[in-house]
Amino acid sequence: MAEFLCRLGTPSGEVITKIVEASNQAEAKNRLEGEGFRVFTVSTSEGGLGAVLTGGTSGSKNKVKSSDFLLFNQQLSALLRAGIPVLQAIGLLKERSGSAALRTVLADVEEKIRTGVPLSDAFESQRTFPRIYTASLHAGERSGSLDEVLARYVHYLKRSVGISRKLRSVLAYPAFLLLAATLMVGFLVLYIVPRMSNLFEGLNTASGLPTVTLIVLTISTAVAGNIWWILPLLIILIVSLFLWLRTNSGKLMLHKILLRSPLGGELIKQMTAAQLSRSLSTLISGGLTVPDSWDISSQAITNLELRRRSQSVLPMIREGRSFTEALETANWMPALGLDMIGIGENSGSLKEMLDEVAEFYDAESEVRLEQLTTLLEPIILVFMAAVVVIILLAIYLPIIQAISSGPFGGR
Repeated sequence: MAEFLCRLGTPSGEVITKIVEASNQAEAKNRLEGEGFRVFTVSTSEGGLGAVLTGGTSGSKNKVKSSDFLLFNQQLSALLRAGIPVLQAIGLLKERSGSAALRTVLADVEEKIRTGVPLSDAFESQRTFPRIYTASLHAGERSGSLDEVLARYVHYLKRSVGISRKLRSVLAYPAFLLLAATLMVGFLVLYIVPRMSNLFEGLNTASGLPTVTLIVLTISTAVAGNIWWILPLLIILIVSLFLWLRTNSGKLMLHKILLRSPLGGELIKQMTAAQLSRSLSTLISGGLTVPDSWDISSQAITNLELRRRSQSVLPMIREGRSFTEALETANWMPALGLDMIGIGENSGSLKEMLDEVAEFYDAESEVRLEQLTTLLEPIILVFMAAVVVIILLAIYLPIIQAISSGPFGGR
């Protein structure tokens, strides 16, 4: 059985793109006509949407920054709306791009278009762009509304880039506080406390050194005296942990822990719901069916645990179950989002309702991010203050005891 990419007209007058498995093109066409579709084109899916569904984004040497990619698509959308041919638009943007990586990619895309390769296939061959992007281009070409599909993708990309920037900016200050606290505590433990130990030995107190001082001195002396083998061991452990977290099992374990965390679990679900809804809306608006749109969008779920839970959705849709019912089995979509999607599916306005879900959970995510930052900052500050206070008490308590015992040390 082979896969064929079909551009169809539905009984309601919509133009959609659908993948059909059949022995040959004639069988695919006859089957679709028997189901009530009007068949416009039937072509092999190789190099087209089928490649998008199974291809990846790895292996490219030309990594384009998200900001450059967004600017390029904004300009490309504007040029296409102005009626400029695709080849000419790509050539203009190639010359004016400030990104060397993007210029290299566009030069290759331009050359492929000159030889008759469609725009979507030319970008897909670069293996550096998201699947939703190449799928959107392909759907736009098939439906004859490339400028509209591209405009929707630009809106999707703006929101995605905006959320990423917001997340980085919100977490930057807590990360700085944590780094500053670590450096300060390390300086006190490794430099200040060991040099105070000589002073403590000369103090003559009636009750001996305080317990907190003995504990801090023991830890500090042990760490400072063995730093040359503790430091390499610590580096090895950190590198090993980093390498393990890059494996699928390590990522899955980390993502499970993050989902169970009281601070970040709900935030991750809300951000994923917003991204997934916007991806689905973009692809469905381009003429793709719900199963094909889900197949592409679900691969962009960054949390591996949520992606694992979502694996049962596509088979259920293809079996004829409703999209809302299949999505409910994944058991992670927020209840309100499920209700909104169900209303959209039943009323025939799924695309519009998916946009509403994305907007709603984008706003909810921003609020929760602010709450997370507001909570993290005092936690880090209190922890840092507590550690510093303990170290300062360990240093000053023996001095205070020595002073209070009198000039003769309590004799």
